[in-house]
Amino acid sequence: MQHISGTSRQQLQISSLEDKIASDNPVRFIEAFVEHISLEALGFTVQTIKSEGRPSFDTKLFLKIYLYGYLNGLRSSRKLEKECVRNIELQWLLEAICPNYHSISDFRKQNPAGLRKLFKLFVSFLKDADLVAGETIAIDGTKSRAHNSKKANFNQKKIDKHLAYIEERTQEYLTELETNDVKDNTVTVTKIQEKIARLKKNKIRYELLEEKLKDSGEPQISTTDSDSRALLVQGVVVEISYNIQAAVDNKHNLVVATHTINRNDRNALAAIAIEAKENLELETYTALVDKGYHNGREITEC
Repeated sequence: MQHISGTSRQQLQISSLEDKIASDNPVRFIEAFVEHISLEALGFTVQTIKSEGRPSFDTKLFLKIYLYGYLNGLRSSRKLEKECVRNIELQWLLEAICPNYHSISDFRKQNPAGLRKLFKLFVSFLKDADLVAGETIAIDGTKSRAHNSKKANFNQKKIDKHLAYIEERTQEYLTELETNDVKDNTVTVTKIQEKIARLKKNKIRYELLEEKLKDSGEPQISTTDSDSRALLVQGVVVEISYNIQAAVDNKHNLVVATHTINRNDRNALAAIAIEAKENLELETYTALVDKGYHNGREITEC
């Protein structure tokens, strides 16, 4: 019995992008949604049409890319650039335009406020479409690891430990330097001086970190992802993370509010609960949370 045979790669086919996208494909909703909103009114930085020079990309193009990326779990700008080339759905959505990753990344960096307002607008759309009830909303958080390593996260105790070590090693090298001066060992003296110079450089670095920590008013500081903090993830496991809060309506399990913080759940309830209330324009609703949120001040503020 023969295997199923495919179509020859050399076979000429006459078909449009439109023919390859089903009528119920989610990209059609993205297209309709983006084309019917005013990005300027939402606070997006809109590219104006130039009379001279190379034409710029339409701002709506990047919004379509990001909505498609979020819908399909694609967060990286570089991955989105690749998908623009090989993904038939994105080719249809963008009309075969393929912007580079840098332009895609710049859009997100330049429009954080606009993206937040867009989310709120979409929640209003869900409410108008009767897809959310706004009666019972569950709130919970999940820890997302930052790119920041534990070695690049510092508190005062850790900085003091490093400074004490540097001071101790410096004294040892100075003592060793005196000994070798007496012996007139030029090679060893040079190596010790180089080590002392490195220690001085490290000392300046930690002193600057200490100053930055004090100025921030925070108990800890991260050097790579500056907003990330050491958080208890599970049991006694601590990771440098963010705490992503989400409020989910119980009717169709749709997210109606999100909030990213760098502290634990105990001091997080009010912000996410009020955000859900504002997004849905509600006076009251029933919030379901676990015991990790139990904080009288936060509950009162809600």
